[in-house]
Amino acid sequence: MPGTRLSVWKTYKLFIGGKFPRSESGRVLAAVNPKTGGLVANYSHGSKKDVRDAVVAARGAVSGWAGATAYLRGQILYRAAEMLESRAAAFEAELVEGTGATPAAARAEVEAAVDRLVYFAGWADKYSQVFGSVNAVASSHFNFSTPEPTGVVAVLAPDEPSLLGLVGALAPVLVSGNAAIVLASEKFPLAALSLAEALATSDFPGGVVNVLAGKRAELASTLASHMDVNAIVDASGDPAVRAVLQGGAATNLKRVVVRDLSATDWATDRAADGYWIMDTVETKTAWHPVGV
Repeated sequence: MPGTRLSVWKTYKLFIGGKFPRSESGRVLAAVNPKTGGLVANYSHGSKKDVRDAVVAARGAVSGWAGATAYLRGQILYRAAEMLESRAAAFEAELVEGTGATPAAARAEVEAAVDRLVYFAGWADKYSQVFGSVNAVASSHFNFSTPEPTGVVAVLAPDEPSLLGLVGALAPVLVSGNAAIVLASEKFPLAALSLAEALATSDFPGGVVNVLAGKRAELASTLASHMDVNAIVDASGDPAVRAVLQGGAATNLKRVVVRDLSATDWATDRAADGYWIMDTVETKTAWHPVGV
């Protein structure tokens, strides 16, 4: 007679360069249900070496992603929305178990995250026309300005809402052609690590999105001082981390964008802002001679 079968517990891994490595340190952290205190899962505890590996992967991917057509970037973001929608039940269960959310709140968060991806996917072939310009100049030149991606951008997710907040901070970074290094919510990291699994099957080239989990206090300084990180989007809401980021960024004058939203604000139109795309682009102005 067969014995009782044991369930296979999932160990949540990092996402670097299109692969799912465990942390090079070998460390793991435990995610617990905030209501019951019971163990939900173990997840890899990212290290400073993992941050550096993610930066290398992002730098290698950014030129190809930035060079892709706007139509293709929009289609891939839309594909990410499709993958999240197809796994909605799993994400809802994970939010209930991992964050203590009610089923209704979890469902609303997943649906809002899907909608946010679709919203920013729609901007892919529009933001350049909306935010670019043809400039009047007092010479025989055609002068125009267009937005171009900054490069490698670090994104620190908020603790709440752990899924919607991450999607809302990440999507405007990706749509313009940046590559991203995501530091998941320190309090509720599982949704971000599962989102990486959905993104891995969404046609994003390896390295365009890299997802790490761990202690912000350990990893923020490495992200801030790394000379190959061009900008940081800080949605963590942690004043101590923000001070570390701003201090470290002073070494190479990288841009630090603060998304200081409450958990409620992430679900409103305030977080669906096309102008957020412009926070991680640079404006290039070209002069072309015309006339005789």
